[in-house]
Amino acid sequence: MSDLLARLQGDLNSARKSQDKAGTLLLSTVLSEVKNKKIELRRDPTDADVIDVMRKSIKRRRESVEMYTKGNRKDLADKETSEAAALEKYLPAQVSDQELRAAVKAAIAGGATQIGAVMGKVLPQFKGRAEGGTINAIAREELSKQG
Repeated sequence: MSDLLARLQGDLNSARKSQDKAGTLLLSTVLSEVKNKKIELRRDPTDADVIDVMRKSIKRRRESVEMYTKGNRKDLADKETSEAAALEKYLPAQVSDQELRAAVKAAIAGGATQIGAVMGKVLPQFKGRAEGGTINAIAREELSKQG
């Protein structure tokens, strides 16, 4: 069992013992998604697999916040925001924009002149530690300077 998965399971047990309904529901939902990933992979998930599941879960919650905010449902938006924040605590530290920008510049210097080529070189370096949208924005900005 991956370290992160064991930590999630331990926190779920703690949430159940302290009768934290919101925490119990959130963690059991994420663990259920991890279990589905395990079935899909046909092997025990690694920490990287668990992080991937959690990133997707956080992304879904952020999209929900956007929808709820547009629909004037602040109560539901706040709930989703707090859930996303709770899950983010399990993720490894994010990479700084400066570090991403340096990698993007290096990819461009290495001959990547299209957004797809830059993303193809930079994204794997930061898998699980940076969001694709952030890398894409920096890549587009740097490519526009080249033109």
